[in-house]
Amino acid sequence: MFEILQFEFMQNAFIAALLVSIATSIIGTLVVVNRMVFVAGGIAHGSYSGLGAAVFLGFAPMLGALVSAVLFAVLIGLLSYRSKERIDTLIGAMWAFGMAFGIILLDLTPGYNVELMSYLFGSILTIGNFDIWVMAGLDLLIVAAALLFYKEFLAVSFDSEFASLQGVNAKLFYVVMIILIALGVIISIQAVGLILIISLLTIPPFMAERYANSLASMMGLSFLLSLIFMYSGLYAAYSFDISSGAAVIAVASVSFFLFLIYERVRGSKNEG
Repeated sequence: MFEILQFEFMQNAFIAALLVSIATSIIGTLVVVNRMVFVAGGIAHGSYSGLGAAVFLGFAPMLGALVSAVLFAVLIGLLSYRSKERIDTLIGAMWAFGMAFGIILLDLTPGYNVELMSYLFGSILTIGNFDIWVMAGLDLLIVAAALLFYKEFLAVSFDSEFASLQGVNAKLFYVVMIILIALGVIISIQAVGLILIISLLTIPPFMAERYANSLASMMGLSFLLSLIFMYSGLYAAYSFDISSGAAVIAVASVSFFLFLIYERVRGSKNEG
């Protein structure tokens, strides 16, 4: 496996995989614990409007995706805090609008670059040095926020009303949490794409939750699983000349189903 690291693009891919694993382990844990899978999906697909706008206006696509993802996150956070039971309709509309608006702007852009389709399905093998620095910067923000506000996120995740009674600004940290999800989405876009990103955000934390005894340990186990999936998928993509994003998610999905089978068999034995 180590011979593939002689190529610079593979070195960048492995560094990017590490950065993605750090982000998705933290963000994915918050997504799973707070049951925000649909929220993460809405932000991911809504960010495509920013990609289209950036290309149309001549800016860096990742910058446009970042701005739109954060705007969608703030909007979803403010609107969903008190009425979570009806937010699915709003997110569905924003999801569709983001994709449609982004595609229209791309269609209107002279000399449209088809490589932007990689944002839909991921292309970690094309990540350059600039992208790595951007991902590293966003990773630092996510890690710093998780360390500084760990207790607040823990309180809001498990009992927001009790957290408010204890003096925690639950609404503020709920919105901050969703903004962090947006940053995690942007970090992961080039690795696995908008279409497949939900799997990477949910599968490792779901598996980790079964063996974790705290939010922090769940993040740690999720990081290890995500890194294994990313590196295994990269090696498979290189070896069989297949799409890197699809390979990563395929590895994660197969592992997930095997995990479910193992859990079912173990549960049956315990009952017997």
